[in-house]
Amino acid sequence: MKTGKRFRKLEEIVSSEPVGLEEAVEAVKKTATAKFDETVELAARLGVDPKHSEQLVRGTVVLPFGTGKSVKVLVITKGEKEKEALEVGADFVGGSEYVKKIQDGWLEAEKIVATPDMMGEVGKLGKILGPRGLMPNPKSGTVTFDVAKAVKDLKSGKVEFRVDKGGNVHVPVGKASFDKQKLVENIKTLVRELVRAKPAAAKGQYLKKVKLSTTMGPGITLDTQSVLQMFK
Repeated sequence: MKTGKRFRKLEEIVSSEPVGLEEAVEAVKKTATAKFDETVELAARLGVDPKHSEQLVRGTVVLPFGTGKSVKVLVITKGEKEKEALEVGADFVGGSEYVKKIQDGWLEAEKIVATPDMMGEVGKLGKILGPRGLMPNPKSGTVTFDVAKAVKDLKSGKVEFRVDKGGNVHVPVGKASFDKQKLVENIKTLVRELVRAKPAAAKGQYLKKVKLSTTMGPGITLDTQSVLQMFK
């Protein structure tokens, strides 16, 4: 694959060998040379076979310092829950009218929360929301009567992780402008949850490879053993 001069220059300043977490964060911040505040992403190859349902890895985690991104949240509900959602800062709140708007092509929300009593209607949106990762789901805490907590979590940096067909997960962990320690704490929080989500059916090495990268930068490989030592 052809790469530009800028990318090749960045590759020269990062180690080709696995490094510790703090060193990796320092390096990833140095590679953020774009004219915008790049997102820092963690990519992990897991020792699971996603073809088997008992080895699927999925979960959510609230990053202590957020993702650095403002998220537009839609709450599909009715009655008193509409007021509750508005009070905690939901960007869009409503019931059947939003189901109709989405069916007509409206998709300004980046996260969607629904109360269980609205799922009969929201279920009609599966083909639209499912492929975009927007479908409310009890496992991710987005189908709930506690809309206040759901909105607060999403606004404060709740991220979802889910293994893909190749056994990988990709999760944003902050912005390149974050202080080093904030990125370190976000990454530790995410990795801790990934480890907790290890399926009982997964055998052998679970965290096979972990990399950090910015939106426009090269990947930096973490020493997974040193990262795991932090949790012992």
